[in-house]
Amino acid sequence: MIKLVFIAVLFLIILIAVFLYVIMPGENRDYSRFAGLMYAHRGLHEPAREDNNMHCVPENSLEAFKRAREAGYGVELDVQYTKDKKLVVFHDANLKRMCGVDAKVADYDYEELSKFRLKDTDQKIPLFEEVLKTLEDVPLVCEIKTHNGNFNDRLCEDTYNLLKDYKGDYCIESFSPYLVRWFRDNHPEIIRGQLSCGMKNEMSLLLPVRIAMTHLLINFVGRPDFIAYRHSDMRKLGFVLCKKIYHPLIVAWTARGEKEQMQAWKKADAVIFEKYEDDSPVE
Repeated sequence: MIKLVFIAVLFLIILIAVFLYVIMPGENRDYSRFAGLMYAHRGLHEPAREDNNMHCVPENSLEAFKRAREAGYGVELDVQYTKDKKLVVFHDANLKRMCGVDAKVADYDYEELSKFRLKDTDQKIPLFEEVLKTLEDVPLVCEIKTHNGNFNDRLCEDTYNLLKDYKGDYCIESFSPYLVRWFRDNHPEIIRGQLSCGMKNEMSLLLPVRIAMTHLLINFVGRPDFIAYRHSDMRKLGFVLCKKIYHPLIVAWTARGEKEQMQAWKKADAVIFEKYEDDSPVE
């Protein structure tokens, strides 16, 4: 009986040790320049409002990034490939929500994509290099999308080659721990973050993947410097333990409206926000 209890206790200790090991982030580096900032989610965009004739400023548009810069905010944005391997700033894999075309970004060369307009405005899908010129030196959080694959080394390298000459502070993040790992292995000097949230309803993913992502059991792959987590999900066990034990930089996303922003600041060191609480919550 005593032997069985000893084995059970030993097994439990090993299980806890493994759990703490896999959720451990990277070494505690100086990331103070990214803390205390508000990052405009896909730029400082605004929906069209009939009550006051406000024109639409689409997300991830040059106008939205210009407005964020002028307002003194940092910026969060998304990068992915076109068919001809040009880096564009666009969130969705599909063009339907923003451009009204039921096709993937990766189905078009950039010359073809540039003919589409965002939300019936005069704004087009911008190249990443155009956005960097527009931002000038704004603090930047660059999300590397997984639409082009979770193991796309070329996407990481091309992103780095454009970012390396950027005048402002920047960091990268991704839902893919393997894209995060590329920066750990090749450019460890760059601050990197693991994106995640509670993934209970992400039915496109296998259950083990949803559990691993929710509880940050993937941190051992990329050893991120910061955790970017959906602010409404911050009671998940893996996140809570990672935060309390290892004290990484915590970035909350996406707080919509003043109420959510106030709530997010109580839990995080930096906040990715949207100005209007009634924006469609497309993550």
